[in-house]
Amino acid sequence: MSEKLAQKWRECKLKPPLVCELDLTRTRGDGDFPCPNCGVIISPEDETEDVYRILETKVRGQALEELIIQCNKCATRIRLIGFPIPETDNL
Repeated sequence: MSEKLAQKWRECKLKPPLVCELDLTRTRGDGDFPCPNCGVIISPEDETEDVYRILETKVRGQALEELIIQCNKCATRIRLIGFPIPETDNL
């Protein structure tokens, strides 16, 4: 490996991943959205982890409050907020 290529690889490994926040209440459609960094389409229907992987989930009571995912293409971490609050019956 050339020294220039080796230096670029070291720099890449030292950079922390980009972290973005996405409020789902501000999105339209079926929940698909592009990665804010590379543009790959991320779909909540995709359960294969080919495009992204789930890093962390935060739940309050019975409701999903926050989800942190990572794009597999560019390693950007995306903090998803604004999940719909499930309705509860007050019987």
